[in-house]
Amino acid sequence: MNQKTQAWFYLILLSFIWGSSFILMKRGMHSLDGTPIFSSLQVGVLRIVIAGIVLLPLIILNIKKVQSKKDWLYFLIVGYFGNFFPALLFTYAEEGLSSGLTAIIDSLTPVFTVLIGVYFFKQYIKSFQILGLSIAFVGVYLLILFGNTVSFSGNLQHIISVVLATICYGISINTIKFKLTNYSAMEIASLSFATSILPSLFITFFAGTYQVLQANPKALEGLFFISILSIVGTAVALFLFNKLIAISSTIFSTSVSYIIPIVAVLIGTQFGEQIHFLQIVAMIIILSGIYLVNKKG
Repeated sequence: MNQKTQAWFYLILLSFIWGSSFILMKRGMHSLDGTPIFSSLQVGVLRIVIAGIVLLPLIILNIKKVQSKKDWLYFLIVGYFGNFFPALLFTYAEEGLSSGLTAIIDSLTPVFTVLIGVYFFKQYIKSFQILGLSIAFVGVYLLILFGNTVSFSGNLQHIISVVLATICYGISINTIKFKLTNYSAMEIASLSFATSILPSLFITFFAGTYQVLQANPKALEGLFFISILSIVGTAVALFLFNKLIAISSTIFSTSVSYIIPIVAVLIGTQFGEQIHFLQIVAMIIILSGIYLVNKKG
């Protein structure tokens, strides 16, 4: 496959992986029958810890490949702003927001990525790419709106937490694109995780996670869903996303957040939900916007 085809392949694959992550976070916090299991904080740090354990052999293998001490600062930025903080912020947001509203706010990721890239990394953006971002964002809003299955209400602190997560992603993505170009996607994924494993272990120990595993009969059920979220939705997905950033623009890479709501709607059909004709129109609008974002000129 040429790079453009590869980029679309990674984008769609990531959309399916991350599109299912919202429900996995919910299942880590509550069982299928609604019984509370782990807190949002416990789910967030367990996600980092399990993914870090999976990546540990690669961390040991790649740690000697760091070319300068300054690069550790960039890995630290990616580790915390791309992994640690968003993991905690999104699980906290899931306590008070519907998945639809979360998806709409998450669509701000490309916007903040562009703003940070332009003002701090001197990235050049074309007018038709701005148009594409705008069209795709409108498409996401219409997709959720036409579904009539989402509440647009939520506590301000939960809404702010998602906005902060999208800003974190913007910082991390630009750091990868402009400061870690000498490293492979797997090296970035593993070495960035190396910076956040110990704090996550510390929080896991003192947040009462072990007590939940001992006392809650649904704990293994929750841990199962968190493990899928950690291994596939975090460790594998980060490798794919870093690869996508390497072969495409930051704007196109972050447009994955526009396709995630499409995936969520398609998953909903497997649970008896119906797709409205206007939602199909909204999906076409989203993909049209992303096409403009990826257009060369």
